[in-house]
Amino acid sequence: MTTKECIMGRRSIRQFSDQPISEDVLSEIVEMASYAPSWKHTQITRYIAVTGDAKAKIAAECTDAHPNNGNIISSAPMLIAVTIIKNRSGYERDGSFSTPKGSGWQMFDAGIASQTFCLAAYEKGIGSVILGIFDEAKASAILEIPEDRELIALIPIGYPAEEPAAPKRKPVTDLLSYK
Repeated sequence: MTTKECIMGRRSIRQFSDQPISEDVLSEIVEMASYAPSWKHTQITRYIAVTGDAKAKIAAECTDAHPNNGNIISSAPMLIAVTIIKNRSGYERDGSFSTPKGSGWQMFDAGIASQTFCLAAYEKGIGSVILGIFDEAKASAILEIPEDRELIALIPIGYPAEEPAAPKRKPVTDLLSYK
């Protein structure tokens, strides 16, 4: 699979088969995702593989703001909780910010890592969708996220039970300008 095929072929998958994901395959995906660039190579992104009762509890108790997210989580054999180590990305050693973006670099790094994770999963035949609408405090408590970390996103993953069509994309002329 070429990079172009991977980028243009990956879709947000919201329906999954029951086929489990092996620990070996998940480890390969995380290893590939570890190559995502990060602020001063801080590598702040961490992943938690969630199954069983914890996954069911997150699906049932943390998705009131967008109930379909609970259905998506329930249908996936595994949920990946994307966390970051706080106060590293975008910071200097003395605790000051390196740029006016402040702590915003943490989200930037988590976003790059999440997309890299999803592309690596796609290359392995595993579907994914990045969810941002959930009760972060409740999900963090269920997962017992340590104080030095922040829960950023939830990514249900599994072998796809659907093949959604690509949504229409804006033309390059709308996306690119020159000065």
